[in-house]
Amino acid sequence: MRPLVADVAVVGAGPAGAAAAIGLARAGRQVVVVDRSPFPRDKYCGDGLTTGALRILEHLGLDPSSISSWREATSLVIRAPSGLEVAYPFSRRGQYAATAQRRQLDSALVALARRAGAEMLDACACEGVTVDADRAVLKVAGLSPLHARYAIAADGMWSPVRRMLGLSLPAYRGDWHAFRQYYTGVGPQAAASMRVWFEPDILPGYVWSFPLPGGAANVGFGVSRATHRTGSLARLWDELRSRPHIAEVLGREATPADRPRAWPIPTRLGDLPLAAERVLFCGDAAGVGDPMTGEGIGQALLSGLLAAEALTAAGPHDDAAARRLYRSGVARHLQRDFHFTRVLGRALRSAAGCNMAVGISGATPWTRRNFARWLFEDYPRALILTPDRWQRGALGGGAFGDRRPDPPGARRLVARGGSVSRPI
Repeated sequence: MRPLVADVAVVGAGPAGAAAAIGLARAGRQVVVVDRSPFPRDKYCGDGLTTGALRILEHLGLDPSSISSWREATSLVIRAPSGLEVAYPFSRRGQYAATAQRRQLDSALVALARRAGAEMLDACACEGVTVDADRAVLKVAGLSPLHARYAIAADGMWSPVRRMLGLSLPAYRGDWHAFRQYYTGVGPQAAASMRVWFEPDILPGYVWSFPLPGGAANVGFGVSRATHRTGSLARLWDELRSRPHIAEVLGREATPADRPRAWPIPTRLGDLPLAAERVLFCGDAAGVGDPMTGEGIGQALLSGLLAAEALTAAGPHDDAAARRLYRSGVARHLQRDFHFTRVLGRALRSAAGCNMAVGISGATPWTRRNFARWLFEDYPRALILTPDRWQRGALGGGAFGDRRPDPPGARRLVARGGSVSRPI
């Protein structure tokens, strides 16, 4: 069999891999994406989308109306360990938060990658990777070897590519662990707003309820592995969802639509490898999740675009430049926020700190409005920590509105779309 040939091979068709494929294909690169799962497929997740994720999805060309489970959020209600509840309204100038089931969201991103020109090979597992001086060669189940100038590993927390290259962290099991369960027939409170409960016994973790269309909701909780043993989480879930203040919000008619699903969340940016020879790691494979909230879709999308930008700029032969540019982009757009939120997350480790944070943020209409914005998008944080990322229109509204900024790197990547690397 003749070998398959591409400029870039992407392993994993989740948000990180799809974003990388879209960015590269639009820049004229020949891209082949392999994923062991057939699409559509479910992905265990809280299904919540922050402003950063929404802005990148808009840039990629996603149409929310094409996703039947899409539900724009208009407010967030947080309950502190003391029992204080504060409602944080979102601005009506665009979307600042939303919920969408990953089965549909990821399939929509795969469709966008195909339309951009990427070749998608789902239900095809990557079974081996070797890296030569001028290429990466992937062994794909049932197919000829795939030769590419570069490979992007967006293959999740356990990253088979990382393991095949001998780069796995011994005994690493993630930093957070989460449970989620879909419910139908939830009450009006759960149907109207995103809900977060900071329960004293699971701090810095929390319980969530994120509304979906038709009276449904994604309900779950996440805990730090540093404070909780994962073997007891199933019993803990039964107890948490039965607590009166949570059960009251879910409503008497709330009915589980499936069994609980559990998954690990890596927030180990800087400890997991970002690049090795001609391979770049993105999304959960690079541990880019937010260390304070566990959120990872926006970070995964951004890491995929940054990888695409680095490979587009470096060209087919300068792998050292590709690694340098990617690491620089991640440091600028992800690493500083990562350190910032990790420091802020320390306040949530104690009930007193969490009560203080909720009390201060809910003190006035101004603090409630701006805290919601700060929590769900990084531009207000950028004013303090990364002023070099500010751009005109950064505070002009949410995603899918009239005024919005481009995601980091997006404008440069689109502008550079004419130079095509020579295939191997």
